[in-house]
Amino acid sequence: MFSRHLSRPSLGLLLLLLVSPLTAVALDASERGLEIAREVDNRDAGWHDLKAEMTMLLKNRQGQTSLREMRSRSLEVPDDGDKTLIIFDRPRDVKGTALLTWSHKTGQDDQWLYLPALKRVKRISSKNKSGPFMGSEFAYEDLASQEVEKYTYQYIGEDDLGGIPVFINERDPVDPNSGYTRQRVLIDKERFIPLKIDFYDRKNELLKTLELRGYQQYLGKYWRPDEMFMQNHQTGKSTLLTWKSYAFQQGLGERDFTRNSLKRAR
Repeated sequence: MFSRHLSRPSLGLLLLLLVSPLTAVALDASERGLEIAREVDNRDAGWHDLKAEMTMLLKNRQGQTSLREMRSRSLEVPDDGDKTLIIFDRPRDVKGTALLTWSHKTGQDDQWLYLPALKRVKRISSKNKSGPFMGSEFAYEDLASQEVEKYTYQYIGEDDLGGIPVFINERDPVDPNSGYTRQRVLIDKERFIPLKIDFYDRKNELLKTLELRGYQQYLGKYWRPDEMFMQNHQTGKSTLLTWKSYAFQQGLGERDFTRNSLKRAR
């Protein structure tokens, strides 16, 4: 005859049976979140390079505004993050200011800011990446390409945003220098493009919301927004980026995204 203590599940086994379904759910949510993020990334692969024009409308809590005109160039880098160059054209006090970003799938992004008044290139340290870019509500880290490897993921569920069915994906930055603890991303279920992102600060409080509006499709495949509206809930300030004149595959290469290209930017 078996003894009684062998005929019953042990306390450890009982705990394992109770915890295992919860662990499986957590793994499924993590895997599903990563799967969605990869699909977003895969559907936007292959564009090679891009030029665009944009305006930046800054608004403070009192409703006062200021407008800037800029140009953007981007290069898709195989097996790494994108490279981007943003150049300010107007007003006169910021004309010639340029930001160069080399995004990376892993490790720290590289960013340099050229200040024409000082005629020098300033490197943006990883500890300052959460700071505001040129007084806007966009942080330096917001301007780097959002590579899949920069986050861990958690699938939250599904919802409806203005009549559009969306996935809700939560992503936590891997970089300890990020200004965010987490980001909640609403993704169009059909087109796999982000429509809204909520950013939570280091205290895990809602800091900003980014709305991506007026998507247009280019080359029969690539979706780009006409507007990116960033609202800071804690300061009452906002920044509206309006994009136009998207032009893909313009023959840009690595030589157009060097530190020397910052000073040559016109």
